[in-house]
Amino acid sequence: MVTWETLRRDPRMPLNGWRWFTRRLRRLLPTGLYARSLLIIIIPMVILQAVVVALFMERHWQMVTQRLSSAVTRDIAAIIQIIETYPQDADYNQITRIARDQLNLQISIEPDGELPPPRAKPFFSILDGILSDEIKDQIKRPFWIDTVGDSSLVEIRIKLPDKILRVLARRSQTYASNTHIFIVWMMVTSLVLIGLSILFLRGQIRPILRLAQAAESFGKGQRADGYHPRGADEVRRAGLAFILMRERIERQIEQRTAMLTGVSHDLRTILTRFKLQLALAGDNPDLQGMSEDVDDMQSMLEAYMAFAKNEIEEDVGEVRLREVFEKIAQDFSLHGKTFSYTMEGDEEVAVRPNAFTRLVHNLASNARRYASQLQIEAKHGVRWLTITFDDDGPGIPEKNREDVFKPFFRLDEARNLDDSGTGLGLAIARDIARSHGGDVTLGDSPLGGLRAIIRVPA
Repeated sequence: MVTWETLRRDPRMPLNGWRWFTRRLRRLLPTGLYARSLLIIIIPMVILQAVVVALFMERHWQMVTQRLSSAVTRDIAAIIQIIETYPQDADYNQITRIARDQLNLQISIEPDGELPPPRAKPFFSILDGILSDEIKDQIKRPFWIDTVGDSSLVEIRIKLPDKILRVLARRSQTYASNTHIFIVWMMVTSLVLIGLSILFLRGQIRPILRLAQAAESFGKGQRADGYHPRGADEVRRAGLAFILMRERIERQIEQRTAMLTGVSHDLRTILTRFKLQLALAGDNPDLQGMSEDVDDMQSMLEAYMAFAKNEIEEDVGEVRLREVFEKIAQDFSLHGKTFSYTMEGDEEVAVRPNAFTRLVHNLASNARRYASQLQIEAKHGVRWLTITFDDDGPGIPEKNREDVFKPFFRLDEARNLDDSGTGLGLAIARDIARSHGGDVTLGDSPLGGLRAIIRVPA
């Protein structure tokens, strides 16, 4: 039985806890370069300001407030000494005038009585605590203070033997009230610096985003001729390397296409000659096998060309999934097979129309040949389009599900996507999906057959 004591003593616990913390932190932090760069700038600035405010400003604030409160308390103590030591007029006019003119304090002598009950102390009041401590240390008499009532004045009442001294002092005399100006200036300066950082970061991140978009478009078979390297030297070098790589790949594709076109032309000429000779030979039963071989060679040649070209030159357009599925439904109806489909999201998708239609029809026709029932479920989300094919056919063994995507790989006992048996059906399907930035995967179907999943960016 695993107990808390066992887990506590396990030496792996700190490491596991740290890994859990780092994984949790990675989930909370943004993943974009722009957002992370802002955090790199903002977090140290916020930490520095917090340290300055918490240490320097708090100590400065407290020290200045203590000195001001101590000075005011000394003035009040001096007034009390004058009142108790020297004779005064009945209305205390002279001492009131001296306090007003020389000490900048408003005082009044009230008849003996009880001090008001203590007021609730504010939670963040430095003045309340410091002023109370100074009065206790210097005057050492019962007192009552109000630092909350009037925002510009502080009221202090001192109980004397036969009277009560009431003092009104300006808050600025007892409290460092202008410290917040420094904090405001610090915050305003930080916001200005953050704004400038955002402007500069946007200028630096934008070329990286354009490079990523150009690479993504090129990976989907789209043209990216409008891209030009910009930004910092490192980003320019990366952009130039991408352009050179794209040009090399395009040259290789053009050379391969030109070579295959030439080979196709020569082979088609020979096949046409064979067909002509067979036609001139008439209906000879001995030549029936040769005629079928010529037809197979023609079909295989077309499959090879389709795999090599993969319609890379096709532009992106709009395809309505419902129209594609309705054509599949007609095909299944003609062959007496069961077909159904469901759709979720927008039925229009931006893909290379001919290639994508061929991809969907290729997988659907495979199910029609080897199964009696096919169910298609299409989900068009914000980022991805997922199309799931479920049939009740013989399926493909799990150990061969990756091998069947290799060109010219054929299953002897299971199914194959190509009628000609060239082993290019699934290779063409995955090639089309990956040219759109997605993929095709195989699995087990709930109907007992094969499940094929097309997943491409929406």
